[in-house]
Amino acid sequence: MPIEIVMPRLGWTMEEGTLVEWIKQDGDPVETGDIVFTVETDKALNDIESLDSGILHIPNSVPQPGDTVPVGTFLAYLLQPGEEPLPAPTQPKALAATPTAPTTPKAVESPSKKRGPTISPRALRIATELGVNWQTLKGSGSTGRIVERDIRAAAGTSTTTRTRRTIAQRLLESTQQTAAVTLHVETDATELVSLRARLKTSLKDRAPTYNDMFLRLTALALKDHPALNASWQNDQSVQHPHIHLGIAVDTKAGLLVPVLQNADQKGLQQMAIESAELAKKARAGTLTTAHLQGGTFTLTNLGMYGVDTFTPLLNLPQCAILGIGRIVQKPSVYENQIVPRHKVALSLTFDHRVVDGGPAARFLNTIREFVEQPDLWLTR
Repeated sequence: MPIEIVMPRLGWTMEEGTLVEWIKQDGDPVETGDIVFTVETDKALNDIESLDSGILHIPNSVPQPGDTVPVGTFLAYLLQPGEEPLPAPTQPKALAATPTAPTTPKAVESPSKKRGPTISPRALRIATELGVNWQTLKGSGSTGRIVERDIRAAAGTSTTTRTRRTIAQRLLESTQQTAAVTLHVETDATELVSLRARLKTSLKDRAPTYNDMFLRLTALALKDHPALNASWQNDQSVQHPHIHLGIAVDTKAGLLVPVLQNADQKGLQQMAIESAELAKKARAGTLTTAHLQGGTFTLTNLGMYGVDTFTPLLNLPQCAILGIGRIVQKPSVYENQIVPRHKVALSLTFDHRVVDGGPAARFLNTIREFVEQPDLWLTR
């Protein structure tokens, strides 16, 4: 029986995707695990693997590369040997939660065939519209093919429109659909600064950043306060068994939040390596949907921009987000004397539907204690 290939749902918020290109072509044999086509979502390009084997049949009436279609839209069939090709269904399938047999498009070859670069159909169309000579470009897609972001970068055209629209939609939902409350506290970061100085002396360029240190202590604080590691889903609070930290990263395309999986199980050095790699992928535009899924709590740091205090907005469906300001020296009362001490402002926004003020305040107090006394978490 023919197996239908549809536009997969690659994230809980995904409602539509763009068919970028077919990697396998009509009539090609497909094995389980082969990449069949590429899908572009709001923030990432995704190579889609087949879950079945067969012969790919792409009817003439299906969406073409470059078309944006709803999740569940029929794209192609996988036929078994001897099965006759079928026309496309007259009605699109209902939205699907998971793909049945995905794929990725093959790049279009340049007129110089093997000697020239390859380009996706969508990128070729945009290059024609913008008057870009794509044959001189170096592609950043898989196998080195030229994709849309390469064309737009060459044309000096912003690639942020879709991402900006998605960010606007998510933030509007965050303000309209939650009962958000923000708690602020200023804490003494002198010991944290001292710890980082020692790590820089011993580890040189491999020393964790302040952000890495906050990721580590936040993961352990969530382990102690699991009520903050939760989401509001299907009109009820859902507490997550794993701690997956979202890391807000500022990129040219807009704010992206890749996820550090199982953060509480990683040591400080491993966390530093993985967070740096995620930030690098975010800024290079090479994150996949898998990198952006599954977050249970988000950390956002504006300290490097000289910001003292701000009010972070919730990253739905998560119930809480921690904002970190700059670490700055201030006159402080310490041991009955006025002396310079390093201070940092912390801001915790939480969804009051999921958690009350008491548990949220206790979590933030644990974060404060961890900042003031790094020994409480450094050896855990």
